[in-house]
Amino acid sequence: MNGEPHDNDTKPGGAERRSRLRQYQVQLLERMQAAKSGERLPDRALGLDIGGRHYLLDLTQVGEIVPLQAATPVPLTQDWYLGLANIRGSLTGVIDLARYEGREPLAAGMEARLLSFAPSLGFNCALLASRVLGLRKPEDMAEQPDDEAAPPWRRQQWRDAEGQLWQRLDLAQLVREPRFLQVGL
Repeated sequence: MNGEPHDNDTKPGGAERRSRLRQYQVQLLERMQAAKSGERLPDRALGLDIGGRHYLLDLTQVGEIVPLQAATPVPLTQDWYLGLANIRGSLTGVIDLARYEGREPLAAGMEARLLSFAPSLGFNCALLASRVLGLRKPEDMAEQPDDEAAPPWRRQQWRDAEGQLWQRLDLAQLVREPRFLQVGL
């Protein structure tokens, strides 16, 4: 320590490696901040079908995708709060987003999955999805005007080459919505 040069400082390329590491850290921080603030969707997004509506999710906001499992109902909660499921040893609240939006409850078929929120969102919950549609590239779609009547967590939208409308599902914005935070009656 005593002011002696560090091994990386004396080896050829040590300064270059530190510079690349710093650059990588800055890029990673920018991506995390963009994901938290909901600025833009990354190059690739996860496509979901939730009750016939197609959504694009930023992968940094998704924890994991697991097969559907029964949720234990919790008394005195909203009808869109399906209960608690055990996902890898952690009790996780399960949300029917279609019902939350005032649409018909999801009929859980063979392709239904639970998508847990990323731990960075600080909200131990999972969405019930009718189907996971795989990775999509928003840049290959035609951006549509924002749906100003929609809540902030699903205003952005795109139309793909087949004419399908896709809406951004911003989980970071959703967990800030007061109604979403109030699962009790």
